[in-house]
Amino acid sequence: MAVIFTVFLSSCNENEPVEPVEQTLIMYFPWSTDLISAFRNNIDDMEKAIADNGLDSQRVVVYFANDRNNATLFEISDDCSETVLKTYSGLDVTEAYGIATVINDIKSIAPANKYSMIIGCHGTGWLPVADTGMAKSARQRPAYHWEGSGKESTRFFGGLYPEDQTEISALREGIEQSGLKMEYILFDDCYMSNVEVAYELRGVTDHLIASTSEIMRYGMPYGIIGKYLLDTPDYENICAGFLDFYSNYSMPCGSIAVTDCRQLDALASIMKEINSRFEFDESRLPLLQKLDGYSPTIFFDMGSYVENLCADQTLLREFNSQMQRVVIAKACTPTIYTNLSKEKITVNSFSGLTISDPTKNTVETAQGLSRTSWYKVTH
Repeated sequence: MAVIFTVFLSSCNENEPVEPVEQTLIMYFPWSTDLISAFRNNIDDMEKAIADNGLDSQRVVVYFANDRNNATLFEISDDCSETVLKTYSGLDVTEAYGIATVINDIKSIAPANKYSMIIGCHGTGWLPVADTGMAKSARQRPAYHWEGSGKESTRFFGGLYPEDQTEISALREGIEQSGLKMEYILFDDCYMSNVEVAYELRGVTDHLIASTSEIMRYGMPYGIIGKYLLDTPDYENICAGFLDFYSNYSMPCGSIAVTDCRQLDALASIMKEINSRFEFDESRLPLLQKLDGYSPTIFFDMGSYVENLCADQTLLREFNSQMQRVVIAKACTPTIYTNLSKEKITVNSFSGLTISDPTKNTVETAQGLSRTSWYKVTH
């Protein structure tokens, strides 16, 4: 009877609803081939932030891919212990269904009034997976920044091969299927602070935190900015902490920006007006601020581009005013680093978002630009 009673109590406890906390922070690390040790450092840094500041009505749940087919879901507690919540085998998180499955599991285990998401992996902005062509021969595809060798290395949304990579649209669909809208999505990946990505995700997150350029393998300095990511996000201090860390890093290069995605529809309307009235003068291409190491450039500073496109000063002021409402915090070192060409690029213009409209990169990487939601609504 004692055994039966114990089992009965256990069953009752399992079925009792879990009281929602104020926020659940999801740290999402899909299989990224060569970043396992960097992800482990990111988690350790977040645990330092938790140890220093505690968790006040917060929960931090981590999805960590151990290899291509297996992953673990665990929770970081106040004392920084890690409790395994679930394991996965064969779940394809490059598809919307797989992403929704993970988020729904977290919703069930760690319900909250609001959710935020950190995504750590490789990144190439809006570029479609099919066009990145890691499986193609070197003659048929360009080199990518993560392929560079040497002491310094940088961080696609996913791993190094197409079968491990996720379309931005699949991420959006996965979050939509879960029924959530994030307070913020932080991309700890290269080239994710572009208007094409932000516009695609505007329905599933209020804010986007990301880099316009390559981010060093170390990633975001969670030991410094972790406390500003928990509870009510402090976007100004997130950017300030990032800048302070990377200004003193061995490779003192980095950029970060926070986009208020709720302001993007208004920006798109202005951009459509500009595009309807002006055509970019290709002779001005060298005047644009480039923020990548690709040749030809794919990611240009958006503010720099529009200044060289729009000849109507009243309309330009309207654009710049809306950009201030879109990009609510930003920071950039005087130079950024690209692992592709092993060079530092001087940054004279930094609006916090990139745009690829003027790219002359004719390799497959830029062929999908006209298929992005942003391009369709602004042209």
